[in-house]
Amino acid sequence: MPTGVHLRDARQQLFDAAERVLLRDGPNGLTSRAVTDEADCAKGVLHRHFSDFDGFLTELVLDRAAQLEARSRTLREAVGTGTVADNLTAALTTLFGPVPVAIIPLITFRDELRARLRQARPGGGLAVLAQITAAVSAYLADERARGRIAADADIDSLTLSLVGGGHLLFADRDRDPDPPAADTVRKLVITVLADVVRRRPR
Repeated sequence: MPTGVHLRDARQQLFDAAERVLLRDGPNGLTSRAVTDEADCAKGVLHRHFSDFDGFLTELVLDRAAQLEARSRTLREAVGTGTVADNLTAALTTLFGPVPVAIIPLITFRDELRARLRQARPGGGLAVLAQITAAVSAYLADERARGRIAADADIDSLTLSLVGGGHLLFADRDRDPDPPAADTVRKLVITVLADVVRRRPR
């Protein structure tokens, strides 16, 4: 029987295949057979590298969450430059890209995956969302320390509003399959930060 192509970097190619299936078919369409078919390899390849399918999905989510760390560093490096609103608008647009937005319902959909993620890392039950939350919170705290956000600003509440609002904007694909426009994201950010952003004197 044909076994498909030989995979040089099997883990990464299986992750990439799973990502394509997830974006195309959603969480319900992401099965081990769908992944190996997409990767054009034998089903046994997946099980040679991972204990089972939930183990594979756990590693997939952790890998994609780790990729967000690089994007998070870009936000931290923007502290003190440009405007707070512009920096957060760009960050939310990047952090809530198609893959993170698709992974969040996958985690919600699979109880065993959530359980394994919690075992793998603190707050790991929603690893991608936790990574985005940590990035936004750290950025806001740094800007507060620099005086560009009011000293009495409630960082936790601001983060919750920005991440929760951002998730709703980017996850609502039923009404509009395209991601929200930058102006829409910026309007959310400006509204949330209206009372805490320090404006430069004229």
